[in-house]
Order: sequence, then structure tokens, then C-alpha cells
Amino acid sequence: MVISQTNPPNLTTEVTKTDFTPDEYRVMEESAEERHEYCNGEIIVMPGGSEVHSRITVNITTLLNLALRDTDFQTYNGDLRIWIPDFNHGTYADVLVINGEPEFNGNRTDEILNPLLIIEVLSPSTEGYDRGEKFRKYRSLSSFCEYVLVSQTEPYIEDYYKQEEQNNNLWQLQVYDQIEKSVRLHSLNVEISMTEIYRRVKF
Repeated sequence: MVISQTNPPNLTTEVTKTDFTPDEYRVMEESAEERHEYCNGEIIVMPGGSEVHSRITVNITTLLNLALRDTDFQTYNGDLRIWIPDFNHGTYADVLVINGEPEFNGNRTDEILNPLLIIEVLSPSTEGYDRGEKFRKYRSLSSFCEYVLVSQTEPYIEDYYKQEEQNNNLWQLQVYDQIEKSVRLHSLNVEISMTEIYRRVKF
């Protein structure tokens, strides 16, 4: 497979073709050993995560599964692709939650359009992208109303959430930087402990 490097930065590979169709990308992704983003014709390799990144992601997924088990919310890990129609973009989040049933992209069962909450565990190579271009694209999804960025180098979490459900441009930031605190997820009306998010993580 030939991959392009454009966005996000620092994701290496060689460039020979940059005009893949979405369907060509999907066929490649079904048999690929590593995950890739699709960016309006370009296929971009996603870096692998560290042990700490994986630990934090599993902790969060477990906490949300337990907290939401008797609700209409559903939690998914990074295997389910998010499709962003306005940008012709397919990508993956570390953890995502939807409200009710997944809205699939056409006849795909591996690509959804309606994430409510997205959580990204930050990595050095992708932090700038997660904070900037990726967040901007996520905001074009009408269902999306909360974005949580989790540091893997210190107990530090940023929670961006809509103050008004109907206004995509009005977002509030809440910072959590004390390990004994709990993070309130506004879109779900639940709290998860930072101690549990960072359980077995050594700084």
C-alpha cells in the first residue's frame, strides 16, 4: 500500500498516489495490519500507541461501560471508524460514545456518523493534530458535543463541551489537574474518577 503524508504531521511514509477514492481506502483498510485515516483522497498511516496510552484507553472504556450500562448511551473503542462527510474524512478516536443507535454511513457497518462524545489520549506525535485540525473536523458533526483530551504524561485532562446544544460554535473548557478529582462528562451526566482513569499508570 502507498501512503501519503500531509495531515497530521510527523506520520511518515512515501508519497506516490494521493487520489484514492473512499471505496479504495475502505478495501485497503479491511485487510491492513495498521490503521489509516482517509483525508479527501489521501491515506495516512496512524502511529501505534504506547503501553501507557493503551492502559489509559482501556481504563476509560471500562469506566464508561460500567457507568452507562443501564442507559441509552453506547461506548466504542478505536476500532469503529468515524466518517466526517463535510471533509470527506475517515478517522478513528480512542474512545467514543453515541446516544441511542449508531447512524452508519450508507451500508457500512464499520463507519458511523453520530458520535456524541469523543475522547483522545494524547501522544507527542499527534497532540497538535488532535487539538487543532481533528477537533475542527469533528465539530462539523451535528451530534458531536463533547471532546475530552487526556494526557498520558501527567494527571491532566481537558474537557471541551457545548454550552448550548444547538450552537456548534459555543464551547466551554474545563480543566482537571488533580488526581483526586472526578471528571464530569456533561453530555452523559456522569462522573469518572481521575484515579481510576490513571490506575496502574506511573508518571
